[in-house]
Amino acid sequence: MPENPDDDPFHDCELDPEAILGTHTFEDVLFTDQTETPVNVLTGETPAHSQATVEEATEFAASIDTETPQIALPASVESQIETQSKPYTAAAFFHFKATGSLERHRAYHAAYEADAFAVDFEADYESGDLTITVERTDES
Repeated sequence: MPENPDDDPFHDCELDPEAILGTHTFEDVLFTDQTETPVNVLTGETPAHSQATVEEATEFAASIDTETPQIALPASVESQIETQSKPYTAAAFFHFKATGSLERHRAYHAAYEADAFAVDFEADYESGDLTITVERTDES
């Protein structure tokens, strides 16, 4: 552990790096063709704003101008109805909606920003699974 907290990328994290080292799969967290969409009870049809393909969702996520890679996450049916939005949203690949907790979100973010770790992810939009791998680099 570095003596200066500013040198420790995990100094603001509740989790230690060991909690995220290795490969972890988060099941059924991504936008897929099976993502739930609202249905108009009068017509039995899905509103046009809620119709989308995985290709459209992943292109949207890729178009976000940020240094952190984005993934396509499902939007809730409620938000699709209330805001007349698409059935997906984009977020950083380590977002708490994908990783399941704010603690993991912060730890993956810290590792992603630190030179002492190599972070990779795979988004499987057929299964909806997100796999994140974190390894220590030789610099640590």
